Amino acid sequence: MSASPATSSHCPCGNLRPYADCCGRFHSGENADTPQQLMRSRYSAFVLRLPDYLLTSWHPDTRPETLELADTDQLRWLGLDIRSKQLGASGLRARVEFIARYRESGGPVQMRHEISRFVREDGRWYYVDSEFPRPPAPFPDRR
Repeated sequence: MSASPATSSHCPCGNLRPYADCCGRFHSGENADTPQQLMRSRYSAFVLRLPDYLLTSWHPDTRPETLELADTDQLRWLGLDIRSKQLGASGLRARVEFIARYRESGGPVQMRHEISRFVREDGRWYYVDSEFPRPPAPFPDRR
């Protein structure tokens, strides 16, 4: 049995700080200072099955009315790797590229590669939407 986030040695987002000092403070109502913090806290919310946090951190223009999260018996999140982050010139828009690893129903490890877009309004960062990078074209086999 795994330790609860409040007592574990590090946050589910992969940060070595305790959950309460990392994503837990955002889940408790503090606003993220950066889009990367929001991305990490949203990943932790998926791990911990916190749909209310995911909805409140989602921009109202693109947010669904409800959110169903996969059963933890079926889906296990294994790790988050932030690949890049870009802040727009205005400082009000950002992108965070990441890869999240997970396993479904005991199957092989899979990866979810996304570029998430964020917007800052009224002093608060919101998740807007994501795009999925296209895989590289196959290398031509010339003989």
